Amino acid sequence: MTEHVKTSLEAGVLTITLSRPEKKNALSNAMYGALADALEGAETNPDIRVVVFQADGDSFSAGNDLGDFVAQATGAFTEERHVWRFLKALANATRPLVAAVHGQAVGVGTTMLLHCDLVFVAPDARLTVPFVNLALAPEAASSWLLPARIGHARAYAMFALGEAVDGTTAAAWGLANAVVPAEELRERARAAADQLAKRPLGALTVTKGLMRDAEAIAALMDKEGALFAERLQTAEAREAFMAFAERRAPDFSKVG
Repeated sequence: MTEHVKTSLEAGVLTITLSRPEKKNALSNAMYGALADALEGAETNPDIRVVVFQADGDSFSAGNDLGDFVAQATGAFTEERHVWRFLKALANATRPLVAAVHGQAVGVGTTMLLHCDLVFVAPDARLTVPFVNLALAPEAASSWLLPARIGHARAYAMFALGEAVDGTTAAAWGLANAVVPAEELRERARAAADQLAKRPLGALTVTKGLMRDAEAIAALMDKEGALFAERLQTAEAREAFMAFAERRAPDFSKVG
């Protein structure tokens, strides 16, 4: 579907690499489709026991491609939106998910990590969920999963103030398992995935299922998605995207 998502399968580990470095791995609709295809396929492929997410370039992901947001806000986007398929695939994944994160992890680049079972971050990682800055709402069930992980006060500061969390802090707060030197990041994530691949898959699946309420997560995603779609059509969102395009600070005082 797109050359910007690369996959490889070796020794039971499916590695998914975001590879749009010139755009800091901003996720296009086609990339969401490829990610959804890979996760959905992993559920039915007995050769896949673990999935690893990683990224090329200097960032894990700049989040959703803002060009797609603008097109949706103006009614110019007519394609099937694959982001919802990807989010539901995360919610319903039974295979262990491992992530290797460096550089910017914006929006969904951070919220997808809440669905991963093991997360390793480089010191330069910067996790942000600036949905309010864009006059939008949280997604990927992050409105529940993030405060459940780090507490209401920290989560609210990330959502409402757009505060960034560096790699060391992410590990200290429980958003990541460990901080790893950038040059060792992929190797560390792969080593963890190899260990998981040798574990009994049935036991791993049951354990993950007991630790996560996939049905509740999917239901919250639906609620968030409806609110997110509504927010895209607001005057606040139009101001946010116009300000971004014009490289200026948004002024929300006269819209609402």
